[in-house]
Amino acid sequence: MTKSRQGRVAPHLADEFPGLGVAWIEVEGRPGRSPEPVRRRLRELSDRFYGSHAVHLRERPIPWAYRVFYRQIGLDPDHTRTPVERLALDRLQAGAFKSAGMPADALTLATVETGIALRAFDADRIEGELRVRDSAAGETLPGRPGELSPGALVLADEHRPVGLLFGATAEGREVGKGTRRIAVVATQVGGIPQIAVDEALQIAATTLG
Repeated sequence: MTKSRQGRVAPHLADEFPGLGVAWIEVEGRPGRSPEPVRRRLRELSDRFYGSHAVHLRERPIPWAYRVFYRQIGLDPDHTRTPVERLALDRLQAGAFKSAGMPADALTLATVETGIALRAFDADRIEGELRVRDSAAGETLPGRPGELSPGALVLADEHRPVGLLFGATAEGREVGKGTRRIAVVATQVGGIPQIAVDEALQIAATTLG
């Protein structure tokens, strides 16, 4: 079993947002069409996921924890959907969890099963350990125009932001044609147990592997 790694949180953010954290797991993998077993799992998941699930999703502990955190950082979860709620809405609109290839399908399976917010990066473009911090004055996110708002929450490696905490990924850090190793990253917030984060990362890693 591939072992996940735990990132750091800036001390003042850890004090302000107890339970905030980041963890990730790295696996060998390339983007591309999902194999039939993965597409079959998506179909089976679609068959188990009804409209009533989507309606009551936000009442479950993990989706609710993300909604609370969104409001704490100034995001409206009814406008900027949490990852699992966005997937649920897509399922209702499309009639199924549609395959989008790898690694997207692995993230969908893991997120819908656990509720944990996941994203993927090119592991070879991440320098050192990941951490959650706020943006420094004059800092930018490659591929995004202008400077970041002072104090914006970012996911960063040892040198620069690789993405907004819940938002855009820095240009050149995403999974692309040249990717050979994928980093699946989970963002944890207060009220979410570590065991759920570990489960989500393992589901995604096993699916990619």
